[in-house]
Amino acid sequence: MDQIDWSHRLIGIKGTRGVGKTVFLLQYAKKYFDLDKRDCLYINMNQFYFTIRSITSFAKEFVERGGKTLLIDQVFKYPNWTKELRECYEQLPQLKIVFTTSTVMKLGEDAEVSSIVKVYNLRGFSYREYLNVQFGKNFPAYTLEEIVSNHRQIAEDIYSQIDALEHFWGYLHHGYYPFFLEKRNFSENLLKTVNMMLEIDVLSVRQIEMSYLPKLRKLLYLLSLSAPGKPNISQLSIDCEISRATVTNYLEYLRSARLINMLYKEGEEYPKKPDLVYMHNTNLMFPLKKSDVSDQDLRETFFYNQLHHSDSKLRKGAKGGTFIVEYDDTIYKFKIEGQKTRSKNKSDLLYAVGNLKTGDKNIIPLWLFGFLY
Repeated sequence: MDQIDWSHRLIGIKGTRGVGKTVFLLQYAKKYFDLDKRDCLYINMNQFYFTIRSITSFAKEFVERGGKTLLIDQVFKYPNWTKELRECYEQLPQLKIVFTTSTVMKLGEDAEVSSIVKVYNLRGFSYREYLNVQFGKNFPAYTLEEIVSNHRQIAEDIYSQIDALEHFWGYLHHGYYPFFLEKRNFSENLLKTVNMMLEIDVLSVRQIEMSYLPKLRKLLYLLSLSAPGKPNISQLSIDCEISRATVTNYLEYLRSARLINMLYKEGEEYPKKPDLVYMHNTNLMFPLKKSDVSDQDLRETFFYNQLHHSDSKLRKGAKGGTFIVEYDDTIYKFKIEGQKTRSKNKSDLLYAVGNLKTGDKNIIPLWLFGFLY
């Protein structure tokens, strides 16, 4: 919330299902507005009222009654919503609109709003945020440069307050989505959320026929069984009974829905076939892969997820378990390992090690990369 420039009159909050977009809007209203003044209003496009009432006319009436800030949840469920947001922006200069939408929506390519909207991405919890929420801490975030150059001191400072390695597995299993705080079965809730992502965020937004849902679900499941792994497009095409081109398109849809991540070699990108497919975060691996989740797969998936969210650009390294990371015009080469077994003498290679409390020189605890945001 502190990263957003609230002076903009049209702000879009994109986020995958389950990361807390609705709660975010309500917390914003509670933090910044006097609710007794009634000049800030939350509305949800799930309401059937908006099948007969336009956003534009509603916003005009709201302004006439003294309204200043309109919070619109799940705006993508309203037809022609970008057109009406444009009308509100042009006709009601005294009104600020903050809306939430799916990560599948490409607002930067929409002619109606691309030039007037400021878009922010709401991510799932980092490991840092998970610890802060779970244990009432106030750990700050660090840049990748700070972690690489000063990881030992940072890790010791954190360990003076909490045993970070002790709680790490809990985060990998259930810490990315905020609904782990609810008193419900997390795995069942996550499976329900994944199915809603496919049915609504992918099929509905991309206007894919519902008859293709079983094929999309099967594709995601087959990818999860081999993730992280090199996708065999031809075999996936046969198994899912769809064309190779459709498999490639569906991979991109799953990526934009934040169900998978795709890793490419240097110089390659979509629509080329990715070199490796990862699940988007480690939590997704457990209900899909069940007992077949390996420690190394978890380590690599966690590293990719946390670095990806820190606005780094990741590419596949020359060997398995290695990443090339571009961050602020600096290139880092990382190798992900389970435990420190020998001296690391390669000066150009950094090691992110799983079973490690504090590191030394170019050996860095893996969990510390969860403090990047």
